[in-house]
Amino acid sequence: MSKKTYNIPEDVPQTISEPAVAYQTSSSAHWNPNVPFHGTQEEWWEHFHQIEQGEFMTPNEYHKRFEAWRKDFLANRMK
Repeated sequence: MSKKTYNIPEDVPQTISEPAVAYQTSSSAHWNPNVPFHGTQEEWWEHFHQIEQGEFMTPNEYHKRFEAWRKDFLANRMK
């Protein structure tokens, strides 16, 4: 996703309760569901393509990994 900047008039108080200001001052580069995202079609497609380039696993592989994690997690809780 592109680094979108907001054009906020200077006479508007810059409080952290405003979503645009919170977005700009956020130290995290991750998506925040509390901040509205208005983007162009190109920005959305770019975002989708980035997701598609990530690691892919089949549902069966995911289930096996989850079951292994769950078994390990529950075993460690009993200690």
